[in-house]
Amino acid sequence: MTSLDKPTTTNDQQQQDSDAKAVTEAALFEAFGGVRGMVETVLPGLLFVTIFTINKDLHISAIAALAVSVLLVAVRLIRRDTVKHAFSGVFGVAFGVVFAMMTGNAKDFYLPGMLYTLGLAVAYIATTIAGVPLVGLILGPVFKENLSWRTRNPGRKKAYAKASWAWGLILLAKCAILFPLYWWADTAQLGWVLVTLKIPPFLLAVYLTWVFLAKAPAPIDVFAEMEAEERAEKEREAASAAQRDA
Repeated sequence: MTSLDKPTTTNDQQQQDSDAKAVTEAALFEAFGGVRGMVETVLPGLLFVTIFTINKDLHISAIAALAVSVLLVAVRLIRRDTVKHAFSGVFGVAFGVVFAMMTGNAKDFYLPGMLYTLGLAVAYIATTIAGVPLVGLILGPVFKENLSWRTRNPGRKKAYAKASWAWGLILLAKCAILFPLYWWADTAQLGWVLVTLKIPPFLLAVYLTWVFLAKAPAPIDVFAEMEAEERAEKEREAASAAQRDA
């Protein structure tokens, strides 16, 4: 290797690293909803606690939160955007509204979401212990690697395990704050703490996921492999047909 080759190799490696980080950022943005997804997650709860803090009316607060959730879905449908994050928000708010209306306790508006957070934390940890970390199950299709990381890419599996541990522990820490407040605080206090804790833990978990994956080996594109195998099979069939005709 000449002295002229070394900078080129270094530059190529830096470019590959930069491309890998960009792909990881784009995948995380898509999988977890990005800025718009965060807004759609926070807005209904923020509206509920704001209205309830002002007038202490459970019905008006609940209806307003549900209405804005439905509106967010309608906007996405009109613009033909991805609706999975908005739909999940509607279902979450709807469960909260129904639960609060049934019990007559405004704090119960938040309980389904808190239980979901706890269940998700347990799922992240349990799947990691079982050898199929949830972050890998979520991001595998996004990176077009499906489950190839389980047996063919151990470095990537390790990164997914670290990321899943991070998500699980962060969500457990969030639950450790919220559940005592559910019992001890009033509705407004619980609501404002919950709204405050919506974004920072999420951003921390996404950042740690990005750090782990940016250092991991590149994903194996199983879709490209399947397409290559199909092309090779067609070429073999064409060659066999040509031999028969000869």
